[in-house]
Amino acid sequence: MGIERLDVNARRSRLVKYNGVCYLSGQFSDSDGDIAEQTRDTLAKIDDLLRRAGTDKSRLLTAQIWLRDMADFAGMNEIWDAWVTAGDPPTRCCGQVLMADPDMRVEIVVSAAIAE
Repeated sequence: MGIERLDVNARRSRLVKYNGVCYLSGQFSDSDGDIAEQTRDTLAKIDDLLRRAGTDKSRLLTAQIWLRDMADFAGMNEIWDAWVTAGDPPTRCCGQVLMADPDMRVEIVVSAAIAE
């Protein structure tokens, strides 16, 4: 089985599919809105990429969530909890990091099993 890469540039692939799993690069909002808006935008991008890979959020395996400020943890979780498939949450970690863009409040990296 070969490796399939989507949305490739010189630095990264936005999505890599291999051996029944899709791996997404860090997704983030293009908005400078609050944590709720940025989280919703980011999750919408993830939904789109998962759809393009032939899967969806119910098949998530793992998630890494990076926040600019842990004060946004509750606000991000409110949106995340409403989005994630009930009964099928992925493994998850969340931490505070220095973001590349000062307007960026959240970045999310996920991997998911590809639908059979």
